Amino acid sequence: MAYYKKVFNKKQGVYYPHAIVQGKPVSTEAIAKELSRMSTVSNSDVQAVLGDIAEVMHTRMAAGKSVHIKGLGYFRYTLSTKGVKTLEEFDFQKQVQAVRVEFIPERLKSNSGKHYTRALVDSGELEWIELPASAEDSMPGIDDDDTGSTGDGTDNGSNGGSDSGTGSNPL
Repeated sequence: MAYYKKVFNKKQGVYYPHAIVQGKPVSTEAIAKELSRMSTVSNSDVQAVLGDIAEVMHTRMAAGKSVHIKGLGYFRYTLSTKGVKTLEEFDFQKQVQAVRVEFIPERLKSNSGKHYTRALVDSGELEWIELPASAEDSMPGIDDDDTGSTGDGTDNGSNGGSDSGTGSNPL
């Protein structure tokens, strides 16, 4: 089950649901143990592969590629930038404020062929439990005053992705 709380957006004057992370993150070791129980691969082998995946993904994304992990989704680098009014002012190094990793879950067509579901977010099997407004998000780096949500179901870019205003290309 997943958790949410009601959050008030002062700018828009509306309440919206905000997903909340509870407890400590699941460790690599716990993921490796679960994966090894589901397969014929040993726990130590799974941990070794998971330990190297970030370096391999970085190498590929640094070469201008997106990375597709079947059943999980796509990863790519995006830029958070500030604009300039003229081409003469254009300076890549000065304009790039942050390099981020964008993740897009795998999209699968339903058996009927009429609908799509995304890996990790199949809402048909996801149960949401409401927490009190006092509940704190235990995700490192998250601040309740800067939720990253505009309250209208869109992301303002503070949680990743590109906020350079150039539009989004899913890869």
